[in-house]
Amino acid sequence: MPGEPRQSLRAFLELLEGRGELLRIKEEVDPRFQITALVMELERQRQHPALLFERLKGHALPLATNVNAGRDRLALAMGVEPARLIPEYGARVKQYLPPRVLEDAPFRRRTVRGESVDLFGLPILTHFNEDGGPYVTAGLVVARDPFSETVTCGFHRFHLKERTKMGVSLHSRRRMYEYHRRAEEQGTALQVAVANGIHPMISLGSLALLPYQVGQYDPIGGLFGEPVEVVPSPLYGLPVPAWSELVIEGEILAGVREPEGPFGEFTGYASTRSTQNVFIAKAISQREDAIYQDICPGLSWEHDLPLAIAREVEIGNALSRAFPNVRAVHVPIFGCGSFICFISMRKTAEGQAKQAIFTTLGVDHYLKLVVVVDEDVDVFDEAQVLWAISTRCQPDRGVFVVPETMGTLLDPSATDLATTAKMGIDATKPLSGFSSSLTIPERDLDWARALIRGLGSR
Repeated sequence: MPGEPRQSLRAFLELLEGRGELLRIKEEVDPRFQITALVMELERQRQHPALLFERLKGHALPLATNVNAGRDRLALAMGVEPARLIPEYGARVKQYLPPRVLEDAPFRRRTVRGESVDLFGLPILTHFNEDGGPYVTAGLVVARDPFSETVTCGFHRFHLKERTKMGVSLHSRRRMYEYHRRAEEQGTALQVAVANGIHPMISLGSLALLPYQVGQYDPIGGLFGEPVEVVPSPLYGLPVPAWSELVIEGEILAGVREPEGPFGEFTGYASTRSTQNVFIAKAISQREDAIYQDICPGLSWEHDLPLAIAREVEIGNALSRAFPNVRAVHVPIFGCGSFICFISMRKTAEGQAKQAIFTTLGVDHYLKLVVVVDEDVDVFDEAQVLWAISTRCQPDRGVFVVPETMGTLLDPSATDLATTAKMGIDATKPLSGFSSSLTIPERDLDWARALIRGLGSR
């Protein structure tokens, strides 16, 4: 892989291998369950290496997974220190750089169409017992708005059913859903390209929430610090990441719905909730030595961490306009990277924490619980947040619930109409008259840290 372009998955895998963060699996593995089993067992042991499986039973292509599993990993992909990941993401994602269109790319040199298309030839994994079948989980779907030609891209699950047919769910109800709705109103299918094997910054940038007229590649260029390189897809001419490993082109049909799922969603539960769309593959293009990429679904770090990071940035941006005294925002993985948010602030007025909670709940309809704490509480340390709730909050004054608000169908506790309650917890101290927290002089803490470092080197 030496000499691969900076924006490619291969260049990033090479970087990880040089740092000892890529684990190569040389023995043959079964695409049913075994790869998920290894990822989940490593997570149970608090390990998150990127994995490259060189031999899959019944398939010629190798498979990469767990590539995006860690804040340090994503900071490395962005080229920043881990502590700078969120502020840099927040700043760069607003620096729109239109994509650079190239004439050719390695994946374009081998294309099959029509009757030669066979999705079963790809190492598409079955992840969980409860899944309805094999699923493409790392497919970046690219499409144009039928009305404006604006390009969007994002991840959607694909349920492999037949040689050329997959079920797909557009349940995020965002741009891809709207593009398909617009095409369907005109009685036409939505042409899409599904890119697989891409750099982490493309994946992370695809989660950015944008004004409707801004193309999704523009903030991705901001993350790279240079325009993202794209090429026209062979069949439809859709702009796809130039250094993709493979690209599937096809149509999401108009006026056709079929059962799709169940699927092991980011919540850690099997979900049958779906928009039940149908995708028909028309062409597959791939590198001669393509690496297939999978994102382990379910409650995995690679699945939920990018969701959390994108939400932390969006919430932080929204709060900063009204509350410059907000210090940090954290969307924890144990809340599925979606449902829980912790905020620290230097409170300057009573009632301000509750106002910040309402603002946050208005940013993202997935959120169900928002906790606000004082600036002396580290929101990235869940034990400290629970301590603040335990000692600074009285439920009759500091907790409130808003019933029957918009949620997500993927929340297993939501109603069939996707409504849910929202809860806010004000775990901040009153501005005056509260007990003092225990402290130790900083010079003595520095002494203790130095002593511990010295003991560790003996």
